[in-house]
Amino acid sequence: MIVHLRLTAPADLTDSVRETLCAKDWITNVTLQRDAVLDPPGDLLECDVAREKAGALIDKLERCGLKERGSILVVEPSGAPFDRAEELEAVAAGHPDDAVIWEQVAADAESGADPTVSYHLFLVLAVALGAVAVLTDSAVLVVGAMVVGPDFAVVASASAGIVLGRWQLVRRSLQLLVLSFVLAIGVVGLLCVLGRLTGMIDVADVTGPRPNTGFIWRPDQWSLVVALIAGSVGVLALSIQKTSTMVGVFISVTTVPAAGNLALGLAFLEVAEIQGSLAQLGINLAGMLVAGTLVLAFQRAWWIPVTAGAERVFRALSYGNDDGRSGESGPGHSREEGVGVRDGD
Repeated sequence: MIVHLRLTAPADLTDSVRETLCAKDWITNVTLQRDAVLDPPGDLLECDVAREKAGALIDKLERCGLKERGSILVVEPSGAPFDRAEELEAVAAGHPDDAVIWEQVAADAESGADPTVSYHLFLVLAVALGAVAVLTDSAVLVVGAMVVGPDFAVVASASAGIVLGRWQLVRRSLQLLVLSFVLAIGVVGLLCVLGRLTGMIDVADVTGPRPNTGFIWRPDQWSLVVALIAGSVGVLALSIQKTSTMVGVFISVTTVPAAGNLALGLAFLEVAEIQGSLAQLGINLAGMLVAGTLVLAFQRAWWIPVTAGAERVFRALSYGNDDGRSGESGPGHSREEGVGVRDGD
């Protein structure tokens, strides 16, 4: 698995960038077009790099000055059906599926902390769906509300901000998280008041026995355990771009259903429902934030040596080798013995 980089550089940086690209055997297809960039004026360089080493290469390019004076565009091809791509993977420590491109994590985190109309609309609709789930005591609707809720991306942004030392990002993320839930609960609460006034909802719908959804406002020690596990899984999936795993995270935590129950409790001024829902919401958000931060911190410090060492063990045991070969890395190449470091040396 490879990553394609498209780089623009002012003429005085081009030679140092070219030397960086040509210095490693896990980079191929290096091209240079002088004076190809019109605005701002400069040169165009492109290359393909093993995904495991993309972060290290981007770090080197930033230190060359491209971040400030040029540009770095990262493209992940849907396929790379040529032998040299396999050779790149063979000489790069680790497995491409385990690779973390921290620049990509940072960009996703910055995007996740941006307030958008669609984010707020999804959250309002999810909280409304959670309120309907409470009223109908429907576990199916609870799951639906969990899946619709967009709040985990903001929690992950806050975790990434803490680990990367981007405190402005942390502030933006937490502010968006708090204000968006206040807005969604407020809107749904007003709708619930309207339902109460019209007789569509009465207090028995909120306080009566709810065998399928009562857990929403009655947190226990398992609420914290689930939040910690879900937060860990979520940031791990986001950091290595396994977004399909996120559905499992969304249906594990009851942030949005708790917010829906909170809106109903506020509409009927039911103190027990309000307190229980707030506790459930707080436990889930705090647990995911703590777990997400710890997982990202571990990845930042130890992920490269752990994954490189683990892959050597897996290959020695012939895991994943369809043809039964043990320890072969690719045609004519062997994996580098070092565990890898941040700068790729």
